[in-house]
Amino acid sequence: MSEPVLEVRGLSVDYGYGDDAVHAVVDCDLTLRRGQVLGLAGESGSGKTTTAMAAIRLLRSPGVITAGQVLFHPRLASAQSRARAVDVLEADEEELRSLRWSEISVVLQSALNALHPVISIRAQFDDLLEAHRPSLSPGQRLERAAELLEMVGMSGDRLGCYPHQLSGGMRQRVMIAMALALEPQVMILDEPTTALDVVTQREILEELMGLRDRLGFAALFITHDLSLLVELADEIAVMYAGRLVERAPAASLFRAPRLPYTYGLLHCFPPMHGDRSSMEGIPGSPPNLRELPSGCSFHPRCAWAMPICRQKTPRLRDLNGSGRAVACWLHSGEVAIPAELARADL
Repeated sequence: MSEPVLEVRGLSVDYGYGDDAVHAVVDCDLTLRRGQVLGLAGESGSGKTTTAMAAIRLLRSPGVITAGQVLFHPRLASAQSRARAVDVLEADEEELRSLRWSEISVVLQSALNALHPVISIRAQFDDLLEAHRPSLSPGQRLERAAELLEMVGMSGDRLGCYPHQLSGGMRQRVMIAMALALEPQVMILDEPTTALDVVTQREILEELMGLRDRLGFAALFITHDLSLLVELADEIAVMYAGRLVERAPAASLFRAPRLPYTYGLLHCFPPMHGDRSSMEGIPGSPPNLRELPSGCSFHPRCAWAMPICRQKTPRLRDLNGSGRAVACWLHSGEVAIPAELARADL
């Protein structure tokens, strides 16, 4: 396996303080490896975006990081050298400035809100490049901006437009181009295609994967749509109620989910091939984080819940050295695993 570029260890995040605090993320461990795509999936409110924003310290108040470590591994200066890992949560303002956008960039969910509404696309590229590449002349910055737009399938003459003059797909392409401007090692993609039609969504995803292969960046792709991640991701991590509940290679998770929640997510979408089948979905709604159920947070919605599920919270555990991990009492070794969750991992 390739070496890690971003490691999240024991990350916990609260909203608020004291007894009234909401535990939005609890003891999260993630590893993003060089050149790979790590998918982070789950329903709205499961803690996906909070995890990503906390990892790069872009979390807004009243969000508070209460525990954990986030290690960024810079590029190696030479084959023999070993670059010093940077703990993003301990970095000072100067270190953060050198990391953000230059090494770790973000593509937010709503490009219309992320782009400045009354400044042209050209001016926004110019501000970015002037701040992080002061050695470039105005002409070189303009040339670089046009090159970046063409890289994502847009004409350079769109630089004179304002965000409201562009379609949703074009605005999202502009955000991707800006995120790639400084050739970062890591891109965080927070549901970048959610508000787009399926044709535009497909085009942007294909462009993203082509750019990944060409430029070699690693990506953390956040979405609630597991069907997208099956095609894009090398590995998928699933979150529920602020906890990481399953982690597996993408193909394995798609063919043979081990967690009832993951099984439900995969059956929320109709199959594209084969015989027709009914969509089962997941009954109920995600829990209120202020009033979590006892034991496993998913047990009120789980068809296979057992008495222990209502009493004790399962911990994420490796499954027999298979490269997979799951937090579920069904895999404790003490009960028969349902056939739906025991398929061969081909």
